[in-house]
Amino acid sequence: MVVTIRSLGLQGITGYEVSVECALSGGLPAFDVVGLPDAAVKESRERVRAAIKGCGAKFPVSRITVNLAPAALRKEGTVYDLPILLGILAAQGEIDPPPEDAAFLGELSLTGALRPITGTLPMAMAARRAGIRTLYVPAENAAEATLAGDLAVYPAENVGELLDHLRRGGTIQPARPWVPERDIQPGPDFAEVMGQENVKRALEIAAAGGHNILLIGSPGAGKSMLARRLPSILPDMTRQEALEATEVWSVAGMTDRHHPLLQRRPFRSPHHTVSASALAGGGSVPRPGEISLAHNGVLFLDELPEFNRDALEVLRQPIEDGEVTITRTAGTVKLPSRFMLVCAMNPCRCGWRGHPSGRCTCTDQMVEKYVSRISGPLLDRMDLHVEVPSVEFDAMRRREQPEPSSAVKARVDAARARQAARFAGSAVSCNAHMPPALVGQFCALDDTGEKLLRSAFERMGLTARSHDRILRVARTIADLEGAEAIAPVHLAEAIQYRNTRILR
Repeated sequence: MVVTIRSLGLQGITGYEVSVECALSGGLPAFDVVGLPDAAVKESRERVRAAIKGCGAKFPVSRITVNLAPAALRKEGTVYDLPILLGILAAQGEIDPPPEDAAFLGELSLTGALRPITGTLPMAMAARRAGIRTLYVPAENAAEATLAGDLAVYPAENVGELLDHLRRGGTIQPARPWVPERDIQPGPDFAEVMGQENVKRALEIAAAGGHNILLIGSPGAGKSMLARRLPSILPDMTRQEALEATEVWSVAGMTDRHHPLLQRRPFRSPHHTVSASALAGGGSVPRPGEISLAHNGVLFLDELPEFNRDALEVLRQPIEDGEVTITRTAGTVKLPSRFMLVCAMNPCRCGWRGHPSGRCTCTDQMVEKYVSRISGPLLDRMDLHVEVPSVEFDAMRRREQPEPSSAVKARVDAARARQAARFAGSAVSCNAHMPPALVGQFCALDDTGEKLLRSAFERMGLTARSHDRILRVARTIADLEGAEAIAPVHLAEAIQYRNTRILR
């Protein structure tokens, strides 16, 4: 007898349906799993054997063949333990075959307890697309599975409980759709930063338009402190953005039953020793890297020149396309990587170039060598280049309370609302993502602006890419002021953010 149990699998961060076909036949006792299983799937034989005996059922003394279809795709992980167990029990008549619109996921312990798995959300969304109406998952993963919607999610603690439910019905109640609690934990706030008003202005522009930004300044000027407060002024994620980001985190095993959905935009800050594969994603079986974990959020690279050059160069294509394509012998996957890139660096190797103390010992050649660690194409993809001066004593000791993040966020939200109305019906969500055709449509200049941009283009040796990025930033500055058209003053401010002395 052959019994088919519906289950799910993962390819990158995309779920797909897997049919677990179990057949019992005569011959010498054996237990074979086919359909391109990895080592973890093959090891499920021993977990299933022990779990069946542990729940009081009889393990069949016959030849057992399990096929995981489609057989052309490699299966990995422990997610197939539960459907294999149910298929064997149904094939020998211990239980009735489950309904056709039901699917099962879960890892087994030797005692029959169900342990949590990774990637529940993308697999649950794939189940919904496949017409599955009932999904059985480990209790730890139930809250995350309910986020897919239009699914009856049944949380199971152990095999015995699940078998009793399948035989009698109604012993396990569907999980309630998870509703996020109000996030009351305050994050870092701009009100804690004294001085640096020009840098705060630049970060506000970056947040309002989703632009990449490079901060250059001496040690202790507040570059990292300011960058870590950027998420506090970013607009809240939409439901769709939150689900997209959570899918990546779910595959990476970074969600749990208490926090199944990302409520804040991700902020990732990898150390400068990170490898190119860890940054972009990869491995023998492609997994999300830091740029995908920062999807719909912020990727912060501190001490930018200290990063390996190969690691930095892998950022160039994802910055432009919003996704990264990883090709391995196991297959090719596309991972989302639409993030804001925020970088910080010192002006020279010792860090004190331009500091009022005059303690810098670097020659011009040493400064040039230090800055040249960052390639021109990567710098060209940074929308704003901002010098972060040392904080003056009077600014540190002033008694006036700096503007809080909530006030800045209100202006950013208003600017994003104007962009949402402008790009309604398209895939563009903010000014930084405008394709060239929309740049020409929404970033028109008057005669004065044309002359100003021409002068800057010729004097600064701008590229076609930097030309468009200046226009996008100018459009964002105009949005912050509620202006319909880009005025010369908006364009002039955008140009000055690419006029950094140290990079020239």
